Formats: sequence, C-alpha cells, structure tokens
Amino acid sequence: MTRSRVSPDGKIAGRDVSAKLVIIMVGLPARGKSYITKKVTRYLSWQQHDTRIFNVGSRRRIAAGMQPSDAAPKKDATGVDGRLQAASIRLNGGTAPGADEPTALDLNDSKPEEKTSASFFDPKNSTARALREKVAMDTLNELLDYLINGEGAVGILDATNSTIHRRDLLVQKIREREPKLGILFIESICHDRHLLEANMRLKLSGPDYKDKDPVKSLEDFKARVKAYESAYVPLGAHEEERDLQYIQMIDVGRKVIHHRLKGFLSGSIASYLTTFNLSPRQIWITRHGQSEDNRLQKIGGNSHITDRGHCYGAALYNFMTQKRQEWLIEQKDRVAQSTFPPKAGDDTPPYPEIYQELEEKNFCVWTSMLHRTIETAEFFDNDDDYDVKNWEMLNELNAGSFEGMTYDEIAVKYPHEYQKRSADKLNYIYPGLGGEGYLSIISRLRDMVREIERVTDHVLIISHRSICRVLMAYFMDLSRDHIADLDVPLGMLYCIEPKPYGYEFHAYKYNEPAGTFDELPDYKPGKTTDRNN
Repeated sequence: MTRSRVSPDGKIAGRDVSAKLVIIMVGLPARGKSYITKKVTRYLSWQQHDTRIFNVGSRRRIAAGMQPSDAAPKKDATGVDGRLQAASIRLNGGTAPGADEPTALDLNDSKPEEKTSASFFDPKNSTARALREKVAMDTLNELLDYLINGEGAVGILDATNSTIHRRDLLVQKIREREPKLGILFIESICHDRHLLEANMRLKLSGPDYKDKDPVKSLEDFKARVKAYESAYVPLGAHEEERDLQYIQMIDVGRKVIHHRLKGFLSGSIASYLTTFNLSPRQIWITRHGQSEDNRLQKIGGNSHITDRGHCYGAALYNFMTQKRQEWLIEQKDRVAQSTFPPKAGDDTPPYPEIYQELEEKNFCVWTSMLHRTIETAEFFDNDDDYDVKNWEMLNELNAGSFEGMTYDEIAVKYPHEYQKRSADKLNYIYPGLGGEGYLSIISRLRDMVREIERVTDHVLIISHRSICRVLMAYFMDLSRDHIADLDVPLGMLYCIEPKPYGYEFHAYKYNEPAGTFDELPDYKPGKTTDRNN
C-alpha cells in the first residue's frame, strides 16, 4: 500500500497529481474494452485508489437523444456538469444554421434506426466525425476535472480512439491542462472468433440495439465495425517514437505486450491484466465451521473445530459435489441451445471459451494454514476429485496483542483501542507484534485475487471473516465503506460465477438441522448488526 503521512489510508493523495493516471482505451468495437475497464476499475478501487470510467459512447447516446441525460451523473465529485449542451446536427448533413461547432446530436427528424446507423461512424461523414470528436473532448475534460480538481486517482476514457489523429488530440489536451499526469494506453485486440461472437451478442443486447431485430442489428453493427476498420491504426511505432506507455491485450489476456511502463499504477495494472481469462467456472467463498474459539467468542487464535463444525464440513462437501454436477449439466444445455446469429429475443451471450474443456474442469479447495479451515475441508481432502491446498495468505487477520481475547474483554481493558476500532474499522490496526488491519489484508490478498482470476478451474475458498469480507468486496465491487462491516456470519456460502459481462452472484445459508444449504434468491450483502464483528 502507499501509506504515508499525507496519505494515512493508503490512497493516492489528492495533491499528488504526478502519481495520478489517465488510461485511454483503444480498439475496435466488440473487442472487450468495456469489460476490461470495469475489471480494472474494480481492482484499483478495491485497492483504495479512486477510479472512475468515463464512457464516450454513453455521452454520445445522450447527445443523440437515445438515452436521457439523467442516466449519466449530472455532476461528479468536483461539481462538473457532465451533460452536453444541445445544438442541432443532422446525421448525414451539415450543422444547423448558426452553430459554430457541433456539441450534440439532434435526430428528432431522423428515422429511429438512423440513430445507431453505421453511417454515423463512417470516417467520411465529416459532420458526424466532428461531433464524435467534440463528445470525446468534452468527456476527456470531465475526466481531467475529476483528477485535477477532485480526489480521483485514475480516470479511464472508454472509447475506440482508433486513429492516430484522435490519440494525438487526447495527449495534447491532457498535457495542456496538466503535464504531470501519467498517460497509459490500453488496446484490446481480438482474433478469436468465439470471443468476437460473444462480444457481438452483448452489443446486440446493449443500448444501441435494445429491442431491435437481432439479424438487422448484427448487419448494422458489422457495418459499423467495418467503418472503424477503414481508419483504424493499432498502437505501435507512432506511440513508441513519442515515448508513450501502452499495453496491448490480445484475446482478452491470452497475450499481453507492454511498452515503456512507468510508475507503480501502470505496473500493477499490467500485472493484473495478465490474469484475465473467460473460462466458465464458479468461485465459492465461505468461512470455516464453528471452532472452539467461536463458541467462546474469542478472536484470532488457532483452535480446532467443534462437532458442529465437522457437520458443516460434511454438509459443505456433499453440497459442492451436487452443485458441481448440476453446473456441468447446465453448461452443456447452454452450449446446445446457443445460436449465432442470435434468434429474436435471445440475449444470453455464449461463453467464448472452448466447450470441450467442460468435462475436464478441475475443482480446487483452498484453505488457510489454521486448524479450523483445514479441518472444515477434511472431507474434500479424502476425495481425489478435489485438489486441496493451504495458503498462508488466507489466514485470519492477526489481532496482535488482542489474540485470544473477547471483544468485551478488550472494551474493559483497552477502552481507547476499542473506541478507535469502532470509529474506523477499515483503517484500524491491532496493536502489538504482527497486528494487522483491513488495509493490510487487502495488500496481502492482491496476489490471491490475481491467482483466482488466473485459474480456469472451480475454486472453493474456506477461510475467515476478514478474508471473506475483503474477497467479497472485490468481486461484488463494494465501496470501501462496506468492507469492514460486511455481514459474513458462519454458515453462509457465496457463489461468484464469472460471465462475459461481469459476475453472477448467489448466496446460500446452511440449514443446520437438515444438514443442507438453502439458496437466498433476494440476498443483498449488508452491514453486520453486531457491534463487535
């Protein structure tokens, strides 16, 4: 972490402009740029770096009247108005009388299908090109206000930026406003046919083509891509001659190329991008079964599990074995039913990975090095169909001098420390040798998150409350305010299923009398009601 006197919480200090970063996305449509930006934003925000995406397409749709202006933030943290001023421009014509430069798009006189027509993206359409450039510059200005005048650490400009001319304009604008800001280009290139098909289907269910005929929409979208291709210049010699740092991702992480990376943020992003994979799989997270210290309400320690804890381990093993088989059947059904081009009303994107791998899907069970998690996994350890591994980085938060105490004892013996923790659990660090806090856990789990993202197998993580909170916060994109107070009681089991469009989340509660797990369909993660947890 970047803890210092000016930044005690580890965040990039607001006044340290030189440590901040502008990320400029590059690539043709349907190459996974928005998928990449969302994952990078989740990862950086989880590490306490204020990060925000500025999507040019969203603002273009607002300008075109396709999306209400209140669908986007009217003002950001700096008070900047994000809405574009109105002017009248026809899709294939000139500017309206009296308009010096295009600032928005009025298509009220156009046919509905022209609002997303590929002709709007034709480089030869000078009026539309000027509008797109204006929208991009306005969006960039909003991003720069967020970094320069606000508390933002990283701003991501999500757009095609597929020409040298556009990229040079962006660099020029950034350096005019703040020469110290770092600039990182990230280009997404896609050659994989399955991946392109999955991305195209996502586009057909997006705002430009929602509720429209999928076959006609696909034709129009391919025409749009062709229009971009006619002027597209990948990153390369031009950027290298100007000493600009960039990352090229081919097929969403199967191959990654770096050039001239500078600073810890760029290096951290590059390392994270190498872990991407789109393999269908499930990630399960749960705490261990009840331990002796749980029963006595003691924190920390390395106690063994109780008989109730052993029952939980057995029920967990049986449930995982059942869900593993159900998942395989569901995936085979999904493959059999998927079609491309999609049929009318079909908006479920297919997995882009090779489906023949489904039969060979491994199942990993990861625990900490402490007795209570290892013993909870004992039934998996006796089954060769599961790969059990113990990780020290999954150990519970170290309570330092307070290990083995109850919270009531701490409140009586160390009231000042108890109050400090209650006031700010996220930044609190337990006193004494080895004492940790939640920011320490986030730092410790960075490699674990990258490993979870990298593996193509199913993973069951049996760990502890602080570890589960931090991992859940990452996958569910929770704000830092929720991490330390997230309610993760014993007996809860969470399933995170990566999808081409993000993650699906399911929660299950252990039914102790029946020895089964019941799904909670409307479950929303909330704050614990226990002041001590």
